[in-house]
Order: sequence, then structure tokens, then C-alpha cells
Amino acid sequence: MPMYFFLDNLALLDLGLTCTIVPQLLTNLCVPDKTITSSRCITQVFVFCWIIASECALLSIMAIDRYVAICRPLQYTLIMRASVCVQMAAVCWSSGILNSLLQTTLTLQLHFCGHHTLDHFFCEVPGLIKLACGDSTASELALTSMTIPFGVMSSLLVLISYTFIARAVLKLPSAEGRHKVFSTCSSHLLVVTMYFGPGMYFYLKPSSESSQAKFISFFYCVITPLLNPLIYTLRNKDVKMAWKRILQCQGGVKALKAQSLPVH
Repeated sequence: MPMYFFLDNLALLDLGLTCTIVPQLLTNLCVPDKTITSSRCITQVFVFCWIIASECALLSIMAIDRYVAICRPLQYTLIMRASVCVQMAAVCWSSGILNSLLQTTLTLQLHFCGHHTLDHFFCEVPGLIKLACGDSTASELALTSMTIPFGVMSSLLVLISYTFIARAVLKLPSAEGRHKVFSTCSSHLLVVTMYFGPGMYFYLKPSSESSQAKFISFFYCVITPLLNPLIYTLRNKDVKMAWKRILQCQGGVKALKAQSLPVH
């Protein structure tokens, strides 16, 4: 199903984001020497920009998938066929890497002087721009311009999709049908709210306080990827049934082992 294909991509992006940020965060918490090499810092910038942009695009694609499933149910399998889903996912990943290449290239061109003390728990473009002592206009312009397609346009696409979904839901005659549709979309809508809300606030208001910026970054870099699997698992009947089958199989294997007699 297309929904599970996109969830696979979302899981890969969340895993990549966590593996990029959390190891260095744990290192900083465990050792007194809180340093990071320039190569690791720029690697964090590259992977972070790639994943963040790709996930923004993917969440908007998932909103389109929900729109087609609810508003065009008879044409769903024709519109969201496998080749189309692969192409949409490829667009998400490739657009993210283009954004990453642009941001990383401009960040490498920044000039730093004095002590390179980054007031953050990982390397991020806004924090590195504040450290620059030369002209950072190009980096600031690129950061703002990339916020428009990946932040504003993606969230606007999600809003438009769910506006049409809400109109279709209100036309349903039965309360049971409306509840079923709401249950189908609530997981994605919750993830979108947790992801776009803090991220857009941070990037559209770069002058926020350091502690506030750290909390917002920690939320969408650590908390949101941690909650995404729980949200989709607890609200998905297919996943619940799969877990029940796994637990039943494990219980059956344990029962067989307990009943078996040792052979000497």
C-alpha cells in the first residue's frame, strides 16, 4: 500500500536524523570535552539539511496520498500506483539533497574568526551563520529562500489537502464513516503539526533566544522522530494486528519449548 511505502521512507528519514544528532548529543552529555571536528560538523550540516528538507516534502506527499484515498477512493489504485509512489519519493529525497548541497556549499564559504564556540548541541546553519565574522548575506538569503518551498509551500499543500478532506468528511451521511476517516488522517495530521510547527517557528524567527532555539531543535530532532513510530503504531489497526500475530507466534513457540522433553 502507498501509505506504508511512504511510512518506510519516513522511518528511514527519522532514523537518519536521530543517528546524525543523538550520538554527538550523548557524547557532549557524558564527557567534559564538548568539541566536534570541522569535518564532523559539516557532515552534520549536510545530512541534517538533506533529511529536514526531504521530510518536509514527504509529509506533504503523504497529505496528497490521504486526499486521493478519501476524496478519490475509486481512482486511488490507479493514481497512486507503485511507479508514481517511487517517483514521488525520489523527488522528496532528491530535492532534499539539492537543498543540502546548496546550504553546505554556502556554509563552507563562511569565514570564522576567534573562538569557534557554537552555542548549540549540534551544527546547524543558523548557528554557524551567527559565528561568521565576514559577509553571510548569501547564506542567510539561501536559508530564507529554502524555507519557502520546503516549509511554507509544504505546509500550505498539507493545509489545502486537509481542507478538501474536511469538506469530503462533512458530506458523509454517517457518524461512523466520519470517525473512520478522522482516525485514518489523525496520525499524519498530528505528526505534521509536531514537525512543521516548531521548525517553522525557529527558521522564520532566527532571533529567538538560545535556550528557546535549543529546545525547539531538540523537539523536532529527537522528540518527534521518537514519537512518530508510536503515533502510527497505536492508531493503525494493521500494525496492531501484526503485533498481535508476532506475540501469538512467540507465545506458541515458548509453549512448544516448554512442552518438549529433553532427549538423552
